[in-house]
Amino acid sequence: MTHPAHGAATLAEIWRGPFLESAHQGHAVVCDDTGQIVEAWGTPDTLVLPRSSSKMIQALPLIESGAAHAHNLTPEHLALACASHQGAPIHIDKVGAWLNAIGKGDDDFRCGPQESRDPDLRDAMIRANETPCRIHNNCSGKHTGFLTLAKHLGAGPDYVDPDHPVQRACLDAFERTTNETSPGFGIDGCSAPNFACTLNGMARAMAHFASADADSAEGHLRHAMAAHPDLVAGEGRACTRLMRAGGGKIALKTGAEGFFIAILPEQRMGVALKITDGATRAAECAIAQILVRLGALDPNHPEALAYTASPIKNWDGLETGHMRAAPALL
Repeated sequence: MTHPAHGAATLAEIWRGPFLESAHQGHAVVCDDTGQIVEAWGTPDTLVLPRSSSKMIQALPLIESGAAHAHNLTPEHLALACASHQGAPIHIDKVGAWLNAIGKGDDDFRCGPQESRDPDLRDAMIRANETPCRIHNNCSGKHTGFLTLAKHLGAGPDYVDPDHPVQRACLDAFERTTNETSPGFGIDGCSAPNFACTLNGMARAMAHFASADADSAEGHLRHAMAAHPDLVAGEGRACTRLMRAGGGKIALKTGAEGFFIAILPEQRMGVALKITDGATRAAECAIAQILVRLGALDPNHPEALAYTASPIKNWDGLETGHMRAAPALL
């Protein structure tokens, strides 16, 4: 396993007029349904923290334990369990109803309060002098899933403790799907453990999700994400825009610090990528181009072009340059 900065490849470029002004390096891996590498850029065995790109793995115990069935969870609930949502009314209302249904409240969350990223709701709350709550946290759907699982297991309230049954179940799911022994974890922005693996391991896990039977836990989560892209992220977000462009045939999930995954059921492939400088814009550009490369996204779809050949405009609306996927991905 290597450090993320070692052996990186250029994955996205910023051009200003005729000049290459900036470049983002990173690593990307595509695995097939046997877990083998189909294509790779950079160093596949780079050690990574997948951050929120691993949420569908963290949601597996929710289904496998029987908790989802016992609490009548729908695909919308499962999409929210995998979400890094905007904190818009569509997200807050549905998470709130789910939270109420399991007899829990905002104080039961272990994620911190976060200002809504939905501009209208954020501004309305500021005008009303309302303080952001934990339910507005982009991870509140995942945490409601954790609370549901903890309730089903009869486990204690500190569900983000690495030794808690919920997190032990998450680690088991993570090691099973990546087919690796995790070397440890970092604490994520929402206070839950985020387990480390190689980039190859994460791509292998996504290929596992892509090739799983439709009626499996992985199949249900994959379907929920693809069927409800508005719940997984929100308006204007790359996950939502690109899943819509894929016509419900692909599942995508971003992660902090330049991470992105793709689950491609028709190709029976999984993708994982990491931008070494943590730039979200580069991760979005690279994942879109890899989707095009693998035949999962129309190269001429406006949403694909918005990321693979994105114009850069100045304050006066003048187009001064563009961001594009690096030649190695074309």
